[in-house]
Amino acid sequence: MLVEQTAAKTENRTVSVYKQIKSNILVGKLIPGERVLISKVCDELGVSLGAVREALSRLVSDGLVVSIPQKGFQVAPLSRQDLEDITIVRIDVECLCLERALEHGNLKWESGILSAEHELSRYAIEDSESFGRINPQWAEAHERFHFSLVSQCGSPWLLNLRANLYAQSERYRLLSVPLEHKRRAVVKEHRDLAAAAINRDQSRVKALISEHFQRTTQLLLDADFF
Repeated sequence: MLVEQTAAKTENRTVSVYKQIKSNILVGKLIPGERVLISKVCDELGVSLGAVREALSRLVSDGLVVSIPQKGFQVAPLSRQDLEDITIVRIDVECLCLERALEHGNLKWESGILSAEHELSRYAIEDSESFGRINPQWAEAHERFHFSLVSQCGSPWLLNLRANLYAQSERYRLLSVPLEHKRRAVVKEHRDLAAAAINRDQSRVKALISEHFQRTTQLLLDADFF
């Protein structure tokens, strides 16, 4: 029993560290190419070297962190080619999830979409305390909204694949934050997506989600970030 309790505590610490480092990457506190110092993470979170190493290994599997021999870990770099590839694959997977969700969604699913869209509309995209950085509350609400659309997909494998693609694309979104409010009506985009999903308009919701993802990608390509 004691061994099981110790193992459970270790796993909980690892999961906690994993979530914190992942969050720091997705909101831009850790930038692409930046080294992730294990000793620093241990001090900041008050956890063991083992918990941090295991968390980083999981992030390597997710593609958010890379391991460099003799140098340790660093946040995965970004590239134009990677962004274009992620966008294409993400649209395909998201549309498949949406097809299934629109077929199986019920009244509770519809209510969840409306609630998530309303919550998201109440937050500003940019962090008021750090110019050009994403607002963590908006980022969390944004993830909940997009998940609400596909939540009734019914396929754990598809949803896991989708979640990984979402995390990868969020790293690129960080670069587009200063451009978002100037060049697009993000609130309207989300409102239109919610309406199309609830109306079970499969062709429209797929077209809207494709445009939604492509707009962010095009902003970055036009700005020549890479």
